[in-house]
Formats: sequence, C-alpha cells, structure tokens
Amino acid sequence: MNLSDLRPPEGQKKAQRRIGRGMGTRRGKTSGRGHKGARSISGYSMMRGFEGGQMPLHRRLPKRGFSNAPFKKTYSIVNVGTLEQLAGDAFDFTRLKQLGVVKKLEDGLKILGSGELSRKITVKAHIFSESAKKKIEAAGGVCELIAPPAPAPAKP
Repeated sequence: MNLSDLRPPEGQKKAQRRIGRGMGTRRGKTSGRGHKGARSISGYSMMRGFEGGQMPLHRRLPKRGFSNAPFKKTYSIVNVGTLEQLAGDAFDFTRLKQLGVVKKLEDGLKILGSGELSRKITVKAHIFSESAKKKIEAAGGVCELIAPPAPAPAKP
C-alpha cells in the first residue's frame, strides 16, 4: 500500500455546488445571496463582534481594572549562570552586548540569580536581585550599581 493509493470511501466526497451558473441550476441570478443588503455585495466583510447594529457585547460590558502599560519598565535580563559561562571577569552592558548576550538596553540591565557562580567577577548593572547579589559576593565578586539610563524624550 502506498500513500498515493489512498482514496476516501465511496460516497464521502461530493462535488462542490457551483453557484451563479444560470437559472436552471437553482443557484442562479442572485446566487443564494438574496436581493439587497450588505451580504449580497461582492467584497463584503463583517466587523468582528458585529451584532447587526445592536450595541456589541464588548462595548456593553463595563471597563474594569487598571493598566500601567505606559509606565511599565522592561529590563534586559542576564542570569548569574550565563555570566559563569562567559569569558572575562568584568561585565557591563557594552561587554555583554559585544558577547551577544543582550541586544538592547531597555530600561536598564538587571542581573538575576538563576544558576551557579564559582569565580570572582565584577558586574555593573542597574538592578540586582537579592539572590544574584548574594551569589556574586559569596564568590568574592563585586556588584556595582549604576544610575538608570535617561528616559527617551517625548515626541511632540
């Protein structure tokens, strides 16, 4: 048996009904779309959530909650375990970017404590987690806090 020999059971596949092919086909003239209205026109598409002119559900329901999105801070994150694998003993954003660990400085560089550290390193970052600070200092390293980058100027 080959994949090319597989066929659907007899009677399962029916020919697609061809619409708009004359009055004798029962689907001629308006092709089953009726006479007037939005759906009868070619290129018609309905807005998502449209309820026939009734106020849509997403507009009837009350707004709830709070969004801090405009003020959200996103950090470029590096784990202590990643620093362990890298060559060198001093790390800051420019060095990590050269090594390809981080791509861009968002609202700052944050060092997290996932992984183990067995050597002495110096790290300059904007924020350190408690566990990262403990691991770096336990290995004899230094954690240097630097000032956060200046926010981008607002667009007029």
